[in-house]
Amino acid sequence: MTLREGRATNSTVLAELRSGETFEVLELAGGHAWGIAPHLGLVGYCDAGLLERVQ
Repeated sequence: MTLREGRATNSTVLAELRSGETFEVLELAGGHAWGIAPHLGLVGYCDAGLLERVQ
């Protein structure tokens, strides 16, 4: 999953998150999730449809 600086697909790529890596969602809007990848210390946007909720 691609973590980007902004919502647009042409926004700067911050990182590629692998399956199973944690992404903490802070806000959902327009099919995008804004949040933090704590293991990388990065905040950005990703496609909300690619996320899986864990308890």
